[in-house]
Amino acid sequence: MESNQALPTILHVDMDAFYASVAELDNPQYKGKPLVVGAGARSVVLSANYAARKFGIRAAMPVGRAQRMAPHAIFIAPDHKRYGEISTRIMEIFNKYTPLVEPISLDEAFLDVSGSERLFGSGREIAVAIRSDVEREEGITCSVGIATSKFIAKLASSRCKPNGMLEIAHDRVLSFLHPLPVSEIWGVGPKTNEELLRLGLRSVADIANTPRQTLIRALGEATGSSLFELAWGRDYRDVVTDEPEKSISAAETFAYDLENEEEILREYLRLCEKATSRMRARNLRAKTISIKVRFADFKTISRSKTFPLPISGTQETFAVVKQLYKALGIGGARLRLVGVGLENLVASEGAAHQPLLGEREVGWAEAEAAVDKAIARFGSGSIKPARLVETESTSISEEEND
Repeated sequence: MESNQALPTILHVDMDAFYASVAELDNPQYKGKPLVVGAGARSVVLSANYAARKFGIRAAMPVGRAQRMAPHAIFIAPDHKRYGEISTRIMEIFNKYTPLVEPISLDEAFLDVSGSERLFGSGREIAVAIRSDVEREEGITCSVGIATSKFIAKLASSRCKPNGMLEIAHDRVLSFLHPLPVSEIWGVGPKTNEELLRLGLRSVADIANTPRQTLIRALGEATGSSLFELAWGRDYRDVVTDEPEKSISAAETFAYDLENEEEILREYLRLCEKATSRMRARNLRAKTISIKVRFADFKTISRSKTFPLPISGTQETFAVVKQLYKALGIGGARLRLVGVGLENLVASEGAAHQPLLGEREVGWAEAEAAVDKAIARFGSGSIKPARLVETESTSISEEEND
């Protein structure tokens, strides 16, 4: 039986080549020229404007490769502080039209405007107003997808870039969705895409017309069921305004390959300090600690350890990271990147403490609390572990994910 409940109106608002657009805003001489945000041949492309994309340059591509594809392009270092400032103001614009805003990253968010239509007009009219506000107040453009679900709204925004708007009415969802390649469905990464192609499933319609149990047998219960539902345009997730933080991570790409264990562990300590400081600032603790290692040939491996009680200290986190790294048994291997992840995050209030690896019961927590206060007052880098003071960073790019 059909439900009489009104369908929601969901917007997916996505800035166009955000980092590159901000750079053009601050440096008008870059406009019209191929521009890539990402400096250093060993780092990766964070953003490319549409003039650079004509040469095949895409985000996450090694900068060295991008330079070979367009040697005449302009390559600049990122300015994360500037991006954060503009992102904050953009989110404030969204909140003028609805309190139901779910940021996905600095430059995109879902908005449920169902309750705002009586005040501001239809979803399309609200999208027009938001696009106008962003361009007038911040000098950059955005694209907006409008639909009755998050999944279709996001697909719509990707189909109208740059600086566009696309509304997919509820009765047009399947005609819009079914011709698309399977790779467009959420959750279909390279491995799943390869498996679907092996099964002869190339379009979303192919998945929709495959029995659910066949997909489950081939891909597992969770993936098979999810793909079947999404292939029929069924996505019932709400826009969540205060979704709990899932992880905090920090990674470093080195200016040259490292193979000395002491240097590598020193970088791990620096990353632990950065990540745990951010975690403590948000009153969180982690139950799972993970590490990532990328070798000179780009092969990447990761390892993790989960504890029954959460932790938050820099030194105790580093002790786990050091243990995980040594357990890899890769002494002497040349590394181009290392990373630390803090996962399974829980609120600090009332959380029991997990002593690790001979940790002292008192001392570190008090010291780190004092360090956090000093950093809050005097800025990042004002206080750091002694083993980091006399060393120059060997990194050229930094990746951080909340």
